[in-house]
Amino acid sequence: MDDMQGDIERLMFFEHARKTAEATYIKNPLDADNLLRWGGALLELSQFQNSAASKQMILDCISKLEEALLIDPKMHSALWCIGNAHTSYGFMIPDEIVANDHFQKASHYFEQALDEQPEKDLYRKSLELASKAPELHKAAHSQGSGPQALGGLGGSSSSGGSSSKTVKKKKNSDLKYDVLGWVILAAGIATWISFAKSQMPPPRQ
Repeated sequence: MDDMQGDIERLMFFEHARKTAEATYIKNPLDADNLLRWGGALLELSQFQNSAASKQMILDCISKLEEALLIDPKMHSALWCIGNAHTSYGFMIPDEIVANDHFQKASHYFEQALDEQPEKDLYRKSLELASKAPELHKAAHSQGSGPQALGGLGGSSSSGGSSSKTVKKKKNSDLKYDVLGWVILAAGIATWISFAKSQMPPPRQ
């Protein structure tokens, strides 16, 4: 119940963040910080969508972050966030070649972010985890679970009571957190920090 309430509050917060960023963009399209907030909000909201809508939201997120980087190419938080977006998108694509292309782009952006802020352990950790992405992608899709295992949509919801199904379910769960744990939390942290810096009031309880 608490988890569901937390998800609802998170959804409301990032939807408000998206709308606020969209309105701000109309007034000032060259505000790189606002584009970062917009992209981060879209990445978070993508976790609440079905597969097709989630993919589109991540692509929109990448577009906003690319726009921010055109304004400020050395914006390390945007470089890092776009790396997360490419990682998330890669795991939603069954095609191994296409997915690996997104993982390579993610690594490239993480490297750039780390170059700008070498002391950031989070950037270093993201880069390390990105190197494991192709292997995890292969494991996820070879199980026939794909985005369902990664997104927690319950790829094998039947409870036949067999130990093999239980083990598979546990493996899917472990894989989900290995792959997406740092992506989702990292994007959320980046967006929250960005909003805190802009002194935006928190959502009402």
